[in-house]
Amino acid sequence: MPCRGVRGATTVERDEQGEILRETRQLLAWMVHANGIEREDVASIIFTTTPDIDAAFPATAARQLGWRDVPLLCTHEMAVPGSLPMCIRILIHWNTEKSQEEIVHVYLKGASVLRPDLPPPVLDEAEIERWIEERLRG
Repeated sequence: MPCRGVRGATTVERDEQGEILRETRQLLAWMVHANGIEREDVASIIFTTTPDIDAAFPATAARQLGWRDVPLLCTHEMAVPGSLPMCIRILIHWNTEKSQEEIVHVYLKGASVLRPDLPPPVLDEAEIERWIEERLRG
């Protein structure tokens, strides 16, 4: 079975733990729902932040959602002058039979400028919120 990369990014307004974790949970949930990802098919996930974000590890958000057995790694993006600030990125390594063209990459909030060629995913926001809440309670 091939391993595919699923990319996503979002932005935060403040470098605060609660906001970083909330926005990371949102992004991860959108990526999972847009692609039909099952946790047991995930090989690993890399989370990056721009250097102006350091109040929390974004991978903590995945652990809060129950992803305790998936290898996770956090790191910082390069500090390229003029690049998008306050940005969280995710790269999921996913074992799937889907082709590269079938993968849905998700760019939310201010990060949508990174991939203006990609349409936003059409998903039920209430369903995503319920999915997140169920896992936080679980």
